[in-house]
Amino acid sequence: MIEFIRGYVDYVCPEYVVIENNGVGYQIFTPNPFSFQMNKQQQIVVYTYQYVREDVLALYGFHTRQERMLFAKLLQVSGIGPKGALAILAAGQLEQLVEAIEAENDQFLCKFPGVGKKTARQMILDLKGKLQAIVPDAFPNLFTEPLEETNALSEAIEALKALGYADKEIQKVVPMLRQERLSTEGYIKLALQKLLK
Repeated sequence: MIEFIRGYVDYVCPEYVVIENNGVGYQIFTPNPFSFQMNKQQQIVVYTYQYVREDVLALYGFHTRQERMLFAKLLQVSGIGPKGALAILAAGQLEQLVEAIEAENDQFLCKFPGVGKKTARQMILDLKGKLQAIVPDAFPNLFTEPLEETNALSEAIEALKALGYADKEIQKVVPMLRQERLSTEGYIKLALQKLLK
């Protein structure tokens, strides 16, 4: 997996951008390639997502890790592929997207290209409650918990995933964890106590 590519913008077109790094040009599909055009003279970092299927090997690139994480989450939604996820992110309204999912606002979600009522409902079903752990730093005002608590809780959730717990199991204990103000370690211990009962 390629975490990021640091280099210079060599070429920009409506679908992708080419980043030159040590004499190699990387074709990277992005939500809005022209957003990279103003950086032609300076070195930039593009956070990448490597998409592999039997007939496709492509790099998708983003300005921030949060954008990339949202892209990866969108790919998990049935009915949304890479092009659809890029189209959703191209609007540049990430905070509104997350708010709409959390508020179950399918009317807003249907405004994105290729997203109908069914896909919007699927996005809400698959992603509601799962984006807080991914984007607390990007949107600190979006969720009600204080930032320190959110960071500690999100780190604990990631640690539980690393320990092999499924999202479904973790989501059962998250409401209980939100009622506490603990360190990351404290959240992990409490979660494990609840999960092992």
